Order: sequence, then structure tokens, then C-alpha cells
Amino acid sequence: MIIGVPKEIKNNENRVGLTPAGVIELVRNGHKVYVQATAGEGSGFMDEDYTTAGASILPSIEEVYGIAEMIIKVKEPIESEYSLIKEDQLLFTYFHFASYEPLTHAMIKQKAVCLAYETVERADRSLPLLVPMSEVAGRMSIQEGAKYLEKPLKGRGILLGGVPGVRPAKVMILGGGVVGTNAAKMAAGMGADVTILDTNLARLRYLDDIMPANVNTFMSNEYNIRELLPTHDLIIGAVLIPGAKAPHLITRDMLKEMRPGTVVVDVAVDQGGCIETCKPTTHENPTYIIDDVVHYCVANMPGAVPYTSTLALNNATLPYAIQLANKGWKKACADSNELKLGLNIVQGKVVYKGVAEAFNLDYTEVDSVL
Repeated sequence: MIIGVPKEIKNNENRVGLTPAGVIELVRNGHKVYVQATAGEGSGFMDEDYTTAGASILPSIEEVYGIAEMIIKVKEPIESEYSLIKEDQLLFTYFHFASYEPLTHAMIKQKAVCLAYETVERADRSLPLLVPMSEVAGRMSIQEGAKYLEKPLKGRGILLGGVPGVRPAKVMILGGGVVGTNAAKMAAGMGADVTILDTNLARLRYLDDIMPANVNTFMSNEYNIRELLPTHDLIIGAVLIPGAKAPHLITRDMLKEMRPGTVVVDVAVDQGGCIETCKPTTHENPTYIIDDVVHYCVANMPGAVPYTSTLALNNATLPYAIQLANKGWKKACADSNELKLGLNIVQGKVVYKGVAEAFNLDYTEVDSVL
């Protein structure tokens, strides 16, 4: 199979879809890999690293899309890429369709085969290609939240871990999944007073067992959220419904219950966000303020630490990429239910229910396209 790796062009996105180590494995399996010039530089991988690994370098993104049967990248295509995508071309990347209708219609129009990292799912309901970036984003959410709590950045002016004689900041984390767990680890390690909310009592019991003493668990419901908001300094939105829009757990009217300078970090923003007032921002302009509450809503948070993120992502995606290249997408998805669940749009048909429901589109059973 001919595999293309374009350079990411989303704002401040420095990750790359394939590392030189991944190129070696795909070439070893008999495939041809074309990488756009300088695609890996933001992650610390030079063109020479790719050519040494067996890839060919192409100067433009148009040439990469033009030659490839499968495109491996990190973020969803943006508008300038739509017309480059060919009918029946396999795109293996994050899409988050349910949060952005224009992208959904564009991929339907192009009749591409869109296999989304975020909906590849194991039998135990875990999301193996979302986990690495969720780990990064969860840990980064505390790092960024702590920074924006500083007064010059319009925060409350509170140090996350406090000091002897002064209480630490209070951190509320909505969701006890991978993002929430990693956020809690970081916040607890920095000495904050942490509360994790989740609707799953079994998950709360597990977290209560493994977390240190400065992490408390709480059942997630509107009453409890409203009760906690006035006393917390940093709120992390970490709720995910695979392939569908995140629910709004904090509504606009709740902002008035928060103290001025409170910081909210909505990690779920690329799935629509679980805080109603959140809208996607960029690393260039990461925050805005509504009702004196600082909103940090960068949709590609792991892009700020591309070396770590690219390696972590490739560790997870490469085995699936090899299956797709070796077998072709139809046989690979027929043989692997995990990959089959990753199919979102195939040749103009929406085959993932969450995407169809988000925009009232016709839904086609995925088995009918295999």
C-alpha cells in the first residue's frame, strides 16, 4: 500500500502522524511511505531521519494526498485540505465529527473512507487510540490550569499546591476516566485539594482506593456540581461520550456561582465541550473571559508537547496502521471489530450512529459497506 504522511497545518499543531520508527515497520511489511518535507520537524524528527528509515520525501501536501492510498495524520483535515482528499482514499486520524458539521459534510462529499482514532474501541469499551492523548491532555490540563490561575493571566492569584500556613487551591474534575484520572494524579502530586465527580459509582470506588488522601470522590449530578462551584478555583472538564457530543454539565448561568478568576479547562472541547460557554481556542490565543471566569479551551492541547505526544500516539496507532496496510481497510475492519468501530464515514455514507444522530443524517449499518 502507498501511505502518505502530510504535515499538520492546524494552528500550532506540531505533532506528526508517523515516526521514523513507524516508517521502518511499514516498509518492512512491504509498503511505500511518502512523507511531506519538514512534517516531523515540530516533533523533533528531521527529513533525513525519515529517508534513513526508508521513506520518500515529497515537497508539498498536494503531492502527498495525490499519491497516497492511505493518509496517516494526527488532526482532522481543515478546509484547505478538503479538496485534496480523493474518493475511496483511507484517512486514519482523529476526526471528532460530532463536534463539527462542516467537516462531516465535506468528508461525505469527498466519498473518503474515514477511520477515526477516537472511536476505535476494544471489547472492554476502552479506546486505545484516544488513551495516549487523553493521558497527555489530562496531565496538561493541570499544568495549564495552574498557570492561568496566576494573577497576571487574570486568574485568582492562587498557587495550586499552597505553602505551609496557606491552603492549596481546590480543583474540581468532571469525569473519572483517563483524562480525569491523569488530571487528578497531577493535581494531587502538586498538593492541591482535589475532587473528582463521576456518575459511575464503581469507578468512584476504584478511584477512592488508588488516589492519595488529598483526592476526594463525589457523585456527579447538577446539585453537587452547583454546590461545589463557588468554592473551587480550577475546574477541569473531562467527560467523553465516544463519537458523540459531550453533555453540558456546567451551563452559562452557573458561571455566576464561581468566584472571579476561577479557571475552567475543557478537555472535551473537541467533542463539543462539557462546559456550555466553551468554544475551541488555539495555542496562539488559548483563553478568553466570560463573567470573570477564565476559559482555556485549546482543542489540540497535546500539540504543545509534540515530542511526547507523537511518540505516545504512534505507540498506539502503529499496530492498527500495519493491519490496514497489510490487509486493506475492508478486510482489516471485517477481521477486527476494534477497527470496524473506527469507521465513521465510508464512500459518502455515515456508518457511525453518534455522528448521524448529532446532525440528523441518514445512518448506514457499517457491515453493509464491508
